[in-house]
Amino acid sequence: MTVVRDSMWGFLLFAGVAWLAIAWSVLRLEPVDVAQVAGPVVLFGALCEAVRALAGTRTWWLNAGMSALFAATAALLLLDQDSTYATPASLVGWFLMVRGAMDVAVSTMNRGADRTWGLMLALGVAQAALGFYASGPLARAADPMILLLGGLGVLRAVADLITALRLREVSVRHEVLHLTPEREAGVAGYSAGLTDFEPGQPGQPARAKHRADAPGPKTFHEEVLRSTKDLDAKIAQAGVTGTGAAANRVPEDLPPVPDTPAAAAEAAMGEDKHH
Repeated sequence: MTVVRDSMWGFLLFAGVAWLAIAWSVLRLEPVDVAQVAGPVVLFGALCEAVRALAGTRTWWLNAGMSALFAATAALLLLDQDSTYATPASLVGWFLMVRGAMDVAVSTMNRGADRTWGLMLALGVAQAALGFYASGPLARAADPMILLLGGLGVLRAVADLITALRLREVSVRHEVLHLTPEREAGVAGYSAGLTDFEPGQPGQPARAKHRADAPGPKTFHEEVLRSTKDLDAKIAQAGVTGTGAAANRVPEDLPPVPDTPAAAAEAAMGEDKHH
């Protein structure tokens, strides 16, 4: 199953080229042979849907159902002995309307994951419109039937070629982005760090959810003392002498540094009294 899924783009590429060949060949047919060719063309469409169902995609059940439906339609075309073009035109129109409706539904479902969904949507609408025309009375002649089968081949060729190239692009991108175990571990750690980070509230900075809040300095005086101590330690590590006794240069009987405006005012009043 994995091998079939990986080679799906190759099959779709082959199917797109085959549909182009069918469209070119149908346009060169004589009007007498057009009704006899409609059955094999629809049968090839049923075969394409069967292979898509075997690929194991999300919509495999839709492809399997359309394969059975188109196979029954092809059998009716092959067994039809009517000398007019009414039955072949209506059955080919049925094929186009169903396939176009499925393309519209799948492209709309994949609009968030596939950037070619708009083109596939347009192709689905074009197929449904062509099928609506084929089911009407205007297509019950040889020349409209030839153009109808030719248009069917061209539309299916474009749809299959676009899908094939898109699948090839996705498979190549998956191979390019394949990471080594070390890089996968790094990406996993980075993703875990992102999930552990919570955005801040209005007016507050963002912070980590599990951050270890170390006790910091309570006052400006403690901040100055800690910074001075760290600076002395770094100077000592650098080999600069004469700084080890820096604490001895500060008299021990100095009053504490005021940390608040009220303390500063009391200190100033004390100095005035001494003077």
